[in-house]
Amino acid sequence: MRALLQRVLEASVTVEGERISQIGPGLLVLVCAMEGDSEAEAEKLAARISKLRIFQDEAGKMNRALTDINGEALVVSQFTLAADTRRGNRPGFSAAAPPEVGRALYEHFADALAALGVPVQRGRFAADMKVALVNDGPITIWLDTEG
Repeated sequence: MRALLQRVLEASVTVEGERISQIGPGLLVLVCAMEGDSEAEAEKLAARISKLRIFQDEAGKMNRALTDINGEALVVSQFTLAADTRRGNRPGFSAAAPPEVGRALYEHFADALAALGVPVQRGRFAADMKVALVNDGPITIWLDTEG
């Protein structure tokens, strides 16, 4: 699985003009299930994200995890993280898991993160979402369970 993390002061998702989710300080997690991924990768990724020390401590150093700051996560499915741009000008997405598998792994990932004590809000799988955020730092980190 792949994830792009953005440390945020706030973030929200709107679908068809209706705000369906929002969080305060924490992480916007854009996540993509890749071909061949399993629930084990989803759980591994959730555990890494919950423990990743990218929030400032009292000395201003990135030394605190999402759970340390009682932060929230907004988890948004993002199949375009599987983009292959090595050829031509049009990205290919064949490395992404098929939609039915992607949906199940997306849900499993969000559930696994919540089970680790992180309050989780979600986007809507396969919807045309408008994502708003106030990036904090900015801190943006790429994670991949492959390799």
